[in-house]
Amino acid sequence: MTDQHGGTPASGTAPEIDLSRPSIARVYDAVLGGKDNYEIDRVVADEVRRNMPHISDVGWYNRAALGRMVGHLASDAVGIDQFLDLGAGLPTLENTHQVAQRENPDARVVYVDNDPIVLAHGRALLEENDRTAVVTADLRDPAAVLAHPSVQRLIDFSKPVGVMLVGILHHLHDDEDPQGVVNAYMNAVPPGSYLVLTCFCDTGPEARAVEVTMLDFLGTGRFRTIEEITAYFDGLDLLDPGVVSLPLWRPDGPVALPLDVAQQLMAGGVARKA
Repeated sequence: MTDQHGGTPASGTAPEIDLSRPSIARVYDAVLGGKDNYEIDRVVADEVRRNMPHISDVGWYNRAALGRMVGHLASDAVGIDQFLDLGAGLPTLENTHQVAQRENPDARVVYVDNDPIVLAHGRALLEENDRTAVVTADLRDPAAVLAHPSVQRLIDFSKPVGVMLVGILHHLHDDEDPQGVVNAYMNAVPPGSYLVLTCFCDTGPEARAVEVTMLDFLGTGRFRTIEEITAYFDGLDLLDPGVVSLPLWRPDGPVALPLDVAQQLMAGGVARKA
């Protein structure tokens, strides 16, 4: 039985792909111009573009921020060598394992997503990489995710972990307790671990129009304020520059200001568990 996010409980087996319902991972792929999607996913992507013509740019801002965040954590200066990437989506350019293993070839990465197409593509991509795994599981069930054999095999929970919730918590409704989900994963990792998190941000009428479209056509896509996103990091030590629009998180070069609407559509940050 599929849930509203198109996946299955972590304890179940991967279902056949339901082509009658859009998938978060496949819609994201369609927005980025990928080919691993179906007509129902492209319909949603097109509707989102009607309100935000540059939505594909938003996807690339998110990927670029992921690269900078993971690169920082995997660098010798910080030394995180294991990552749990929750709600990872379909493989695209500069995935977590590529960034982390470029910094440290021994870095280990587990991707978790509840869409079976992610498992199919991920296995093909990673079949020769024994330090990386793809797990079909529902991140809203932290106990099942953390107990999964592939997670237990690759992640040593006695050592610091990079916990990644990149572009996914906005797909959890308020009644699904996204804060509780964050807390459950961070409670499972030791001091010295890091939380990497990005979300759709409520920055005004244009953002709310995109939110309405996503909720109508996809069933998820809750835009939250900077203050609400910052609250996910409660109890952790935020790294500079805090929770900001993604192009402003430790950019590789100068960023022209003011940011446009697309540049402000997602915000995020990185924090350390003391």
